[in-house]
Amino acid sequence: MGNNKINLSIVHMIPLLRNRGKIANCSYIAIVGSFVFLSPQNKQNAWKLLDETGIIPAWERIGATVHLVGSLKSGLLMKSRDIDLHIYTGKLDITESFSVMQELAERLKLKEIQYKNLVHTEEECIEWHALYEDQELHTWKFDLIHIRKGSKYDGVVENVTAAIAKLLTPGLRETILRIKYEVPDGVMIPGIEIYHAVFTGGVRSYEELERWRQEHPLTNSLDWLP
Repeated sequence: MGNNKINLSIVHMIPLLRNRGKIANCSYIAIVGSFVFLSPQNKQNAWKLLDETGIIPAWERIGATVHLVGSLKSGLLMKSRDIDLHIYTGKLDITESFSVMQELAERLKLKEIQYKNLVHTEEECIEWHALYEDQELHTWKFDLIHIRKGSKYDGVVENVTAAIAKLLTPGLRETILRIKYEVPDGVMIPGIEIYHAVFTGGVRSYEELERWRQEHPLTNSLDWLP
């Protein structure tokens, strides 16, 4: 019943959008319909996945504070099934970090785990990137960044995520989701580069995004705020 209501509202919106010059042909209508449905569906699935996997409580059991960041937090999740978590502890204990990942690997259907030790760099973190297969055989990527509390980048990504969410208008949200939808399958573009292009460069299409990235590369995403 809910899907029927959504479909009807989209149908009613099309003449309005066409009158405003925002729809040029039927292919555009198809794109609008696709990303309008896909984004909330993946967002709902992501929240369900967080609950079912128990990843956050697994880290909390070692005394960590866990923050959701990135596209799921800002409401800009589209095709890429990525969930980003920043995990804070007072010290970085590699053995303890491994123990959490071992527990998750034994309990969940993790297809792959990548580990990166950045403990003795200015990032002061341990990066975990895990691929998980859900019940519908969709592959999700968990980016689990274990960070020392009080380090240089403590809260930096959270601030960027909050700033993006605060500045989002319905029009900017639609633009970002549409660009993400138009990125060809297999092409990996970090979401932060899309946000940078839209907020800073006024980019409004995937073609414009490609040009912007070539002319204005984002060299350090941790130094940028919208």
